[in-house]
Amino acid sequence: MYMNIKINSIHFNADQKLEELIDSKVSKLTKFHDILGAEVFLRLENIGEKENKIAEIKLLVPGGADVFAKKQTESFEKSTDETIEALRRQLIKLKGKTGY
Repeated sequence: MYMNIKINSIHFNADQKLEELIDSKVSKLTKFHDILGAEVFLRLENIGEKENKIAEIKLLVPGGADVFAKKQTESFEKSTDETIEALRRQLIKLKGKTGY
């Protein structure tokens, strides 16, 4: 099943390698639950601080119960990994409740 993944980078331009990494990781979440689409926000904040890279991901799932997670670390890759893990846990919990 093809999922529409929209990646928005705020205050910087995400390179193709980062976008492909995110695309790949978000797509793998379909193993845990049906997903209609995903919206990803990558944000660079507080330039002077080390942990200034934020990944926010919202998943659109059947039944209207959107799933959301947000993590902030020193790299977009790590923020994405932690956000994906949080979403994975939420999807497993949701699948247990809804049976999708």
